[in-house]
Amino acid sequence: MTGAPVLEAAPPPVWPMYRALVGVGLLCGLLIVSVFELTRPVIERNRAEALRRAIFEVLPGSESVATFRALGDAGFEPLAGEPGGARLVHAGFDSDGHLVGVALEASGMGYQDVIRLLYGYSFEREAVIGIRVLESRETPGLGDKIETDPDFLANFESLDVSLDAEGARILHPIEAVKRGAKEHPWQIDGITGATISSAAIADMLRRSTATWISRIHRNRADFQRGA
Repeated sequence: MTGAPVLEAAPPPVWPMYRALVGVGLLCGLLIVSVFELTRPVIERNRAEALRRAIFEVLPGSESVATFRALGDAGFEPLAGEPGGARLVHAGFDSDGHLVGVALEASGMGYQDVIRLLYGYSFEREAVIGIRVLESRETPGLGDKIETDPDFLANFESLDVSLDAEGARILHPIEAVKRGAKEHPWQIDGITGATISSAAIADMLRRSTATWISRIHRNRADFQRGA
């Protein structure tokens, strides 16, 4: 005696499931974009304020700041409107309107990711007179000592970047040395346990100062006029 035939259940329709997934995906995308657009002005304001605080930190004695943009291979002019991808230089002035120095951004690859920093330059001392890390994802407790280690930060209270007699190049390019081996004012004493991060700071400062210091020094009057 044969049994009754087994009826297989029909597969569920695919279209409603696909439509639901697409709908959820579009809704999530819309929410992400909306949140981004709503929070972007706040993020940009916070970033601008953080940069402003950093400028005053790396240019001690400054009471006011003016931002300039680089003009191709020529000088500098006060920034009006959006930078449009131009390289920016921030000039600090004391209470009497005298030029204290300028602050510039530099970036480079650290141990884990790109490090962005701001450094101050003094015309009078021909030296880097302060740095502030703007962005870093270095290892907590090790690589992030570039932001907190007082001995390391002391390297940048007067880091020599003097120009040669013609004002064309840095006389002694910045270099990193092992901790305790610093002998010259253009050397950076490294951090034990964070040698890659500290060497990265030296490298990005060496490249940035080699590119910009002679040009900034040559066009110093642009900043004073633009104040």
